[in-house]
Amino acid sequence: MTISKGEVWGEPGRLPRHGVVVRSDAEARAIVTAARRAGEPIPPLGLLGGDLCRTVGGTGDEDRLRSDSATLLPVDLGAVLVDGRLHWFVAHLVVRRSWWRGRVVAAMNAQYLGVWDVVPRGHPNDGRLDVLDADLSFDERLQVRSRLKAGTHLPHPRIKERHVTALQLDLERPTPIYLDGQDIGPATTLSIRVEPDALTCVV
Repeated sequence: MTISKGEVWGEPGRLPRHGVVVRSDAEARAIVTAARRAGEPIPPLGLLGGDLCRTVGGTGDEDRLRSDSATLLPVDLGAVLVDGRLHWFVAHLVVRRSWWRGRVVAAMNAQYLGVWDVVPRGHPNDGRLDVLDADLSFDERLQVRSRLKAGTHLPHPRIKERHVTALQLDLERPTPIYLDGQDIGPATTLSIRVEPDALTCVV
């Protein structure tokens, strides 16, 4: 069950024997994708690095994952139908041709994208994705970029914010799609949704 305001999130628990240690969002996505394509349960993920790991307070200490100090966390998963083919993402989906020109859309399950604090009030187990959608001028991009590390870029009159369980995106022309930092190629039609509580993560 997704977290509600004021509730304690997670419980003490070690990484199970069948769990998989991952050091990046891309590694986590590969494990999720392999399990889903095979029709198998997604194994628990021991997080050692990546934006999702940082969001949930991971320390990068592998010994901790199998100790009494470890914490088991239910975490949502992003799913997207890209021009008819289903994909998944653990941290974020980004639609962009460039950071410096054109429309940029980010669907965030994690709070961070690299060094940027993209959705300071986001939570990876609230049953929603935090979506930012903008097409800014060059000067506006410079201003936003200077504030992203601190997470003070929001609210912004030219950045549309949405908190959604599902979203349909129809792009004017094929645009590169990045899932957990990996370019999966250009697309024009995306059907994005959240899968609540789909992951068990250990930190």
